[in-house]
Amino acid sequence: MSEFPGRPQVQKGALLVYDSQAPGTQPSRQIVFQYNPETLKRNFATRSPAKDATKSTQAQEDVLSVPGPPVESITLTIELDAADQLDNPQHADDVNANGLHGAIAALELLLYPATALLSQIEQQADAGAVQVHPGDTPLVILAWGASRVVPVQLTSLAISEELFDPMLNPLNAKIELGLKVLTYMEFTKASVGRDTFIAFQKRKEELASNWVGQ
Repeated sequence: MSEFPGRPQVQKGALLVYDSQAPGTQPSRQIVFQYNPETLKRNFATRSPAKDATKSTQAQEDVLSVPGPPVESITLTIELDAADQLDNPQHADDVNANGLHGAIAALELLLYPATALLSQIEQQADAGAVQVHPGDTPLVILAWGASRVVPVQLTSLAISEELFDPMLNPLNAKIELGLKVLTYMEFTKASVGRDTFIAFQKRKEELASNWVGQ
């Protein structure tokens, strides 16, 4: 049966993962949501300027001064179903062998520095390096439609595994993601993350201008 010709094409949300932050870098991998979450919760908090303790009062013109964009956090829950994953030839063999372990591990590893980086740090320490840079987690960009492509940091992960096969591999899971939006203030130099946020804010300004008029 052919699909209704007027049916809209639904774009799937995804997390784009970058191993390098160099400007112009392409994502090394993508974690595409099996189903788009029905709810995406966003919270904002004003980024308060540092107060000068030597001043007893604040000038009226400074009341609206802020050091940068607000602190934004995002919460969303994604659902995974091994049965539907079997229809994807890219994942079918892995799901048959391991259930949803691979999909869950891909999300969990966003909180971990790569083991290769840890080995490099240990080698630097053994060689007597005075300053050893800690391992970094990968840069993640949330792609949620054309108007919301924004760098984020995974701050929390809550996993509920709800069904298992005879080998105790998870077959159904709900995963709540806590994300912090990263702005140009969190990037110390030119990077794909900084460029992405600036483009995201410019798009927001364009949308607002079109809505309210000049």
